[in-house]
Amino acid sequence: MTRKPKRKVTIRDVADLVGVHHSTVSRALSPNKRDKISPAVVKKVERAAKKLGYFPNIVASSLKQNRSYAFGVLIPDLMNPVFPPIIRGIQDTAEAVGYTVITANTDDEEEKERSALRMMQGRSIEGMLILTARREDPIVEECIEYDIPFVLVNRNVDREGVNAVVIDEDFGIRSVLDHLISLKHTRIAHVAGPQHTSTGYQRAKAFTEYLRIHNLPTDLVETTKKFTIEEGRRAFRKMLAADNSFTAVVAGNDLLALGCMEAMNEMGLLVPENISITGYDDILFLERMSPALTTVQVPKYEMGSQATKTLLEMVGGETTAPVVLRMQPRLVIRNSTAIASR
Repeated sequence: MTRKPKRKVTIRDVADLVGVHHSTVSRALSPNKRDKISPAVVKKVERAAKKLGYFPNIVASSLKQNRSYAFGVLIPDLMNPVFPPIIRGIQDTAEAVGYTVITANTDDEEEKERSALRMMQGRSIEGMLILTARREDPIVEECIEYDIPFVLVNRNVDREGVNAVVIDEDFGIRSVLDHLISLKHTRIAHVAGPQHTSTGYQRAKAFTEYLRIHNLPTDLVETTKKFTIEEGRRAFRKMLAADNSFTAVVAGNDLLALGCMEAMNEMGLLVPENISITGYDDILFLERMSPALTTVQVPKYEMGSQATKTLLEMVGGETTAPVVLRMQPRLVIRNSTAIASR
């Protein structure tokens, strides 16, 4: 005996169970419209929908309104622990108002970024959150050319007229240097991030400028190709081979700092007894290391959330002049820094 297929539950079934019009059910189940319905009715509708097994047809709704309610997100390296909290801030903020987030890891490669952008355009995304920006970035130029709303997150570009949510890099680096100078360090080195990124470039620039203000030498800077542990290890070894007089290292991010610490361990040097090390970002579990890493704490979740709010305002038609919002980091002092060794 063949069983008759179960009839699909519709929005009218939910409306009949609650005793309201089907348009009320539609608004109650829509995150960006439910504020027009009383909370009591919203709860009744949600209970009825759950009981009947009804789920709104998002695709049909999108087609009807000619909107996708989706944002695209480009990530340079999902293995870098700095990015997941930013993504969480983006996702929580977008989903709270009914938007879906489509993410793409690009390995910081331009061709992968182009392919990801094409894929997202094919899905009719309404805007982009770009975490991959280089100082001169063709993806940004493409978004401008095709009139795709976008907000840069964490990284910025060398041009005016874009919306970005980034970190006040000058404040972060100066707080690190103030700390090291207070510990009597006068020969301070910098393992800088990639100079084609605003984060690598601006942190290195702030480093040299602030040391000049204090009349301290600025010649100990080694740049890296990527923000990775391997690059931090390589840069530290190269720097130490050229000049072993420095007593502290300011790393361009936490992964570079971990690479410096690995190199020191391999060479039989102690942190901070021989050389103090600082990082930047405050990724997870640094406080559980031995020694725990002194670093600059970046408000990662808040940065992702704020960037999403800015993008929502843009796609909602709130026309305002583009703005670069610089969020303030804070120094977290742990055990990887100490008074300068002789």
